[in-house]
Amino acid sequence: MKLHFLGATGTVTGSKYLVEDNDRRILVDCGLFQGYKHLRKRNWAPFPVDPKSIDAVLITHAHLDHTGYLPLLVKKGFDGPIYSTPATAALAGILLPDSGRIQEEDAEWANKKGFSKHEPALPLYTEADAMTSLKSFSPVDLHHDTQLAAGLSFRYLRAGHILGAAMIQLAAGDVSLGFTGDLGRLDDPVIPPPETGLDVEHLVCESTYGNRLHDHTDVKDELKTIINDTAERGGVVLIPSFAVGRSQTVLYLIHSLMEEGAIPPMPVYLNSPMAVETTDLYLRYPHDHRLGRAEVAEMERDMHLVRSVEESKQLNHLKGPGVIISASGMLTGGRVLHHLMFMAPDPRNTLVLVGYQAGGTRGRRILDGDKQVKVHGEWIPINCQVENIGGLSAHADANEILHWLGTLKRAPKSIFLTHGEPDSAEALRVRIQQELGWEAEAPVLGEVVSL
Repeated sequence: MKLHFLGATGTVTGSKYLVEDNDRRILVDCGLFQGYKHLRKRNWAPFPVDPKSIDAVLITHAHLDHTGYLPLLVKKGFDGPIYSTPATAALAGILLPDSGRIQEEDAEWANKKGFSKHEPALPLYTEADAMTSLKSFSPVDLHHDTQLAAGLSFRYLRAGHILGAAMIQLAAGDVSLGFTGDLGRLDDPVIPPPETGLDVEHLVCESTYGNRLHDHTDVKDELKTIINDTAERGGVVLIPSFAVGRSQTVLYLIHSLMEEGAIPPMPVYLNSPMAVETTDLYLRYPHDHRLGRAEVAEMERDMHLVRSVEESKQLNHLKGPGVIISASGMLTGGRVLHHLMFMAPDPRNTLVLVGYQAGGTRGRRILDGDKQVKVHGEWIPINCQVENIGGLSAHADANEILHWLGTLKRAPKSIFLTHGEPDSAEALRVRIQQELGWEAEAPVLGEVVSL
């Protein structure tokens, strides 16, 4: 068996791994590169292997850095099945068309304003391309052994992180290979923790927070303080949040604070078509999260679910107090950018970052202290208060990853650390060696190893 690292090396995006076994080619994850321009340019490069030669794709979860390249892969000739859990397939049905639509809108805006170096600016793929790729999805339940070919099979195990997220246990003859995807938290208020006891010889493990620990203060109390302080100033709390996962957790926490009377009555808007549809999915997949149906229904009832573009535009002129939750979580696109343009210059408002901010994104630049960012070709001053709630991350931190690794049934012969920036992967590698006595390595883009 050969394992090719086609993405998520030295960075947290672009997850793609090609597994070759005899004459079979299996792609594990198929994500977009995001963040720095030199990373995003990789999305436009020819795919490293002929997409027509790939027999199947296995998806760990629905986030675009794991699925966002699928429409282009299909467009370039891949015609095999795309396996995922049922909830992941449902989420991809929301995320991928939206990704295509945003890319079309961004290209149209760039052409209208003339700030693109390309004439004309084109989308990487379209909404129609995304819809076509969805026809290839083949949902598979957790713990179900699926045959890919004679002597080649896989099964999914719960990874936590977001609705439907799964680890992969791949078996080819006497060789076993695991992929963590993105590992979730041990104590997430909404999503159950990752399953323990994975039994594989070789492991590809994420390292997003490999050199960091989450703030374990009470995130609900932090959110209460931020909302109350902003309300006293007559401002609006703007929360850029990943449409899948974090938005629902933030909604749940705000709903709980309102129910307890810990924050004053105020309008709370969920302004992301994806997040609105995703929240609806929590009713369809109750076994993938901790909330009861009644809690989800009450949460939706008490929030303003913004569905139209006109409603979204009106929010730009919202007077506080109030809360707007809108995607994307790293301020890379979507409706939240228009809210940022209107609200960031006002010191009464508060921008709350609640998830990982990859290098090169607007969210990361603001978190690092930049006082202005460019949005749609225009420089926007960041005069509002900026807060970061690290405890709301959907990723396991370094201690949680080490704890999970300690539950493996045996010491892997090899561990490959991906989906992390170089300092994160290196820090985790050292801790694995020192605390578990195992060898690990951080592969580079294009590296091929024989297992």
